[in-house]
Amino acid sequence: MTIRHATEADLPAIVAIYNAAVPSRLATADLEPVSVESRRTWFHGRSPNYRPLWVIEQEGIIAGWLSFQSFYGRPAYNSTAEISIYIAPAFHHCGLGRRLLSLAIAESPNLGLKTLLGFIFAHNHPSLKLFETLGFQRWGHLPQVAELDRVERDLIIMGLRIEDKKSEV
Repeated sequence: MTIRHATEADLPAIVAIYNAAVPSRLATADLEPVSVESRRTWFHGRSPNYRPLWVIEQEGIIAGWLSFQSFYGRPAYNSTAEISIYIAPAFHHCGLGRRLLSLAIAESPNLGLKTLLGFIFAHNHPSLKLFETLGFQRWGHLPQVAELDRVERDLIIMGLRIEDKKSEV
């Protein structure tokens, strides 16, 4: 298993993993698959030293990815990032999400981050459990803010202060 910075050559696999999550209505608010071309600008907004995009490989296959996104787009929030994690269906329940999220927490100080956030649908119990297991707390509850197939869904905001996490070590 290898975790590394994504390259543009990885973008089709990254998009395929993301698109695999669309039909489940569990991990993304997109209702239709996205194209590789539509994700190029997003990809080029990633930087290994600021808002990285990592892939996790298992036996040479990209099995998942994690991205850091800027929060709210204003300078006062530069030390806060939103985390997104997507794992290919064939690799669910193998601990890859935990490895990615653990690395994100460990590397956050090197990225100038003091706070990590996860925006997770309330019905996405596996992701909520993963974040809680690694110390994230429920910082917000936005009721019925998404509509997926005519079902209104709640969004949970999970948060972790990196400074608090470091003081526990």
